[in-house]
Amino acid sequence: MRWLAALFAAGTVLLAAGGAHAAPADSVARADSAAGADAQSQSAYLAEQLRRDPVYISDQLPRAVPRSTAPAFAAEAKRLHVPTYLVVLPLHTSGGPDSGLLAGIHDRLGRKGLYVSLSEMGLMDVQTYGVSVPGAQDAQTATSYEMPTDATPREEFRHFVDVLTSGQANQRADRARAAYGGAYNSHEPPALHTSRTDREDQSFLTGVAVTGVPLAALLIAKYAVRRRRLRREEGEAGSPGGRRWPLLELGALALAGLLAFTASQVFDDTTTGDGSVPTATDMRARVDRVAEGLRHDPLYVDPESPSSLDAGRRAELRKRIGALPVPVLVTVVPTSTDDESQGDEDRLAKALHDRLHRDALFVFAEPTGGGIQIVNYGTPVDSAYLYGRPRDLVYADPTTGPLGSQLDKLLTYLSKAPKSPHADQPYPPRPAPDPAAEQRLPGLFSGDFRPGLFIGGLAALLLFGLVVAVWALVRSLVRGRARSLAAAAAPIQPRKSWLRRTAREEVAALTGELEAATELPEKARRRAWECLDAAALLVDGDSDGLIDDDATPASLACAIVLARAGRAAVREPSTAAHICHRNPLHGTAVERAPKPPAGSRRAPRGPVCAACLKTPGEMLRLYGADDSGRQGYGPYPEHPGPLASLAKGAGIDQLTREVRESFGVH
Repeated sequence: MRWLAALFAAGTVLLAAGGAHAAPADSVARADSAAGADAQSQSAYLAEQLRRDPVYISDQLPRAVPRSTAPAFAAEAKRLHVPTYLVVLPLHTSGGPDSGLLAGIHDRLGRKGLYVSLSEMGLMDVQTYGVSVPGAQDAQTATSYEMPTDATPREEFRHFVDVLTSGQANQRADRARAAYGGAYNSHEPPALHTSRTDREDQSFLTGVAVTGVPLAALLIAKYAVRRRRLRREEGEAGSPGGRRWPLLELGALALAGLLAFTASQVFDDTTTGDGSVPTATDMRARVDRVAEGLRHDPLYVDPESPSSLDAGRRAELRKRIGALPVPVLVTVVPTSTDDESQGDEDRLAKALHDRLHRDALFVFAEPTGGGIQIVNYGTPVDSAYLYGRPRDLVYADPTTGPLGSQLDKLLTYLSKAPKSPHADQPYPPRPAPDPAAEQRLPGLFSGDFRPGLFIGGLAALLLFGLVVAVWALVRSLVRGRARSLAAAAAPIQPRKSWLRRTAREEVAALTGELEAATELPEKARRRAWECLDAAALLVDGDSDGLIDDDATPASLACAIVLARAGRAAVREPSTAAHICHRNPLHGTAVERAPKPPAGSRRAPRGPVCAACLKTPGEMLRLYGADDSGRQGYGPYPEHPGPLASLAKGAGIDQLTREVRESFGVH
């Protein structure tokens, strides 16, 4: 962008000559000679300023480069240890590498040294005359690439000096080209300053974090506590959990305060830019200069800017201005959003009117563009006639001819303007923004902070909903897997091969756990050993460690139930003493049904496991001959053997006794 700006600035110097293509041959010649003479005038003026002080800052950029910052530029220039001459001009007048501006200044100043030109866009040109400054051009290249677009001219010059004094200007230029150059490279160095847009983003992000994070944490924590309370037994559900709600809410408030404090420390910028604030003298310097010129001459041409008005054309224009029936003051100066009026001709006209204390028709012309604006302060000229002037006098257009031709047309137009019975007074323009206020950033907790709070609350609700949905999905998957495992561990209609394999594994597992258990309550140890002995009697009558070939499905199932009950006693000595009567392979029961009221014909319900307590499962069915001698699968209570007693509510200890009694063991 800076190279393009430099080329554009250089091109504006030739704008008048470019517009002469549509003019006659003599006009072209006159424009070319005028441009050359004006370039000499600009260079001569700037050389004279540098003769007084090696740092010259234009008074037309007080918002971007206040003139009061000249000592800071001078301090940076001293670090180079060579005579340095620095000019800071508006972009359209600062010239570029091919404009010859610095060469012209050197020719008229006649001093050896390093010559540097800057604009509000940054470093524009660097030239050396009569001194050796190795790496000056490389330092300019590195600075142009390495500095972001929000860097101020003061920061760019400091960076240029840093690179030049580092002794690595060539290497840094090569690295900068590789990192940020190239036709397909669209990124640039990170910004140096916090802009107003950045502050709005920071405020919004802070608002989102201050509400979103604590609220999401609070909702998720409450949900987790509620789920935990629901899993507790009814007797414990009311006491501890109820006291946690205020603690969670206070914790969320504390987290919100901590996030707000952290954001205020991280996003602590209060102003943007490099801290250069123009003084009152800086803000009125250009108006004082132009007003002083207009006091002695109705035509004021900015000496800092190139212009196509030579001495002859200026004298001719002054003569025509003096012949007009109304007072006219013509000012040929550039306007910019960085000047004291922020590029508003109405504000500049009011400032000049207040300074001069005289009514006049103020004419403002761009020295390089040719655009013209008129502000009428108290002259008897018909305003409607002024507003209907030709459009080519309003907008810059190179095809309409050089600036002199434009002003000729305007003066001819004004000489024919009808008078108005009343002197016109323009509406007072709005005051220009305070430059200090322009650099002041809004507070972090203002602007988009409120929308951020709202969006943060919505984001927290969405996140909470997502967490609940994911948790429900995971729980469903886990429950499904648990049901699958439970179905595999406790089938409703097991095959005999499954019964034999499972009985062998469960008895072996109980034997190993009993041998490893060294500290068990006497009651739990006795129950576990009795379960192991009873299971061995059922399936290993010859005590060879193998499952008997003639073991029936009922005996195998009973051995599995006893082995699992014994393992439960080893793992949890306080486990219940009953087995699920729906399917004994489910394991120990968690609840024993209350007895039916007296006189009720309903049979008492046996103990059940946790799963069957919520949803009664199907009853275990085993293969074999039932009481009537029929072969096939049937409910386990219909098969002979001790296992059938569980359907009547028998406990683990009673089952082991019945097994021993059935084998005649006491």
